[in-house]
Amino acid sequence: MMDSFDVLLVDLQDLGCRIYTFITTLRYVLEAAAQHGKSVWVLDRPNPAGRPVEGLTLREGWESFVGAGPMPMRHGMTLGELGHWFIAQRQLHMDYQVIPMEGWALDAAPGFGWPPERSWVNPSPNAANPSMARAYAGTVMLEGTTLSEGRGTTRPLELFGAPDIDNNRLLADMHRLAPQWLRGCALRPCFFEPTFHKHVGQLCSGLQIHVEDPTHYDHAAFQPWRLQALAFKAIRLQAPDYPLWRDFGYEYEHDRLAIDLINGSPLLREWVDDAGAMPADLDAITQPDEAAWVEARQPYLLY
Repeated sequence: MMDSFDVLLVDLQDLGCRIYTFITTLRYVLEAAAQHGKSVWVLDRPNPAGRPVEGLTLREGWESFVGAGPMPMRHGMTLGELGHWFIAQRQLHMDYQVIPMEGWALDAAPGFGWPPERSWVNPSPNAANPSMARAYAGTVMLEGTTLSEGRGTTRPLELFGAPDIDNNRLLADMHRLAPQWLRGCALRPCFFEPTFHKHVGQLCSGLQIHVEDPTHYDHAAFQPWRLQALAFKAIRLQAPDYPLWRDFGYEYEHDRLAIDLINGSPLLREWVDDAGAMPADLDAITQPDEAAWVEARQPYLLY
């Protein structure tokens, strides 16, 4: 395969989340190109989730197709910028070029995110709009749970729930536990019936995350990863025996829980399952990771 070209052009729309496999594919391509003396050029695109950083850093030994390297869940970089970081992190020697965006005004969209004048084209079937991209760093964790992430509805990865969830109680408990984690969005109790995937044909009770309305959406305040973690914690406190974690083969892995692969370690799951662990305890282990990443990525930012 590598013999058929000299320069590989990468023209992919990332979602700004570590688990999105386009960035892992970029890392694999860079490693192969370095080995075979090929050039890689990235045709850069906006990160629809913008510059904010959130989540635990992937721990050593937890690399996978949904974990390309030691970065937090929400990395806040463009694909071209990430390529420079991968090359430095993997110590690759190769010809790598980024074709930068033109006419992209950083302050024209919330948080340096998706330009409002640009149409959205789905980069994958369930990435239906910029609202999904904004929420994805949190809602993607639902893939490792028994809760529906809205696949089989018209708003996948913008809502979550299950047939046996009391959505009003869930929302009240989330506000009681950590209201500071729910800023920057509107949470609406809702009901939905998936036409495929989890809980197909069953009426699910849950919450929809609204981040499309400028009246409610605050890009700097919105913390999708913490919001979703808080929902898990509230469910666990309500029902300690609730079968929350889904045990199944996930992204070519069969020996580790999907929720741990998604988060790059068992730390998030252990926090949820520890009845005595509170939101401040998760902040205590996450905030140093976030601060370290903000500093580590700085040399590679192009905009």
